[in-house]
Amino acid sequence: MRITMLTTGGTIEKTYNEHDGSLRNAHTTLPKLLATFRLPDLEITAKQILFMDSLDMSDKDREHIVAETSSAVGSTDAVVILHGTDTLSQTGELLHHRLAPFRVPILLTGAMRPYEFRDTDALQNVTETLLAARLVAPGVYAVMHNRVLRFPGVVKNHEKLCFENV
Repeated sequence: MRITMLTTGGTIEKTYNEHDGSLRNAHTTLPKLLATFRLPDLEITAKQILFMDSLDMSDKDREHIVAETSSAVGSTDAVVILHGTDTLSQTGELLHHRLAPFRVPILLTGAMRPYEFRDTDALQNVTETLLAARLVAPGVYAVMHNRVLRFPGVVKNHEKLCFENV
């Protein structure tokens, strides 16, 4: 199976700077994260297309994500997008409306806590997303916290800190 993994930054890839105490998108953690998995029959092509907190994304940035995803769907079995959770729903809705009909699954995931943190949810979410890529029908999905939710109508519940369908 071939998966194209696009990274846009977000909390999942934030790193802590010991010198100034900041938590920001300074460098990708994706190769380190992927190295923890045993994936003998999976070919992953990773591409960093943006690198920012999703709260800082503009309409132009989302259009870039749509263009990169559209470009990838012709040469892959699934597209996985690492994305900040705060505006993941906006990007998922845009992908749903702009890329139909779907040829492959397009799965968005992220984390509430950075990969580098001991209590991260990043490993769980990426693991679930890679498995979902094999199992779901073509369409756009948010995959996190033991849930696979299909767009449209996926929102972040800020009180429960999870995604749900409305």
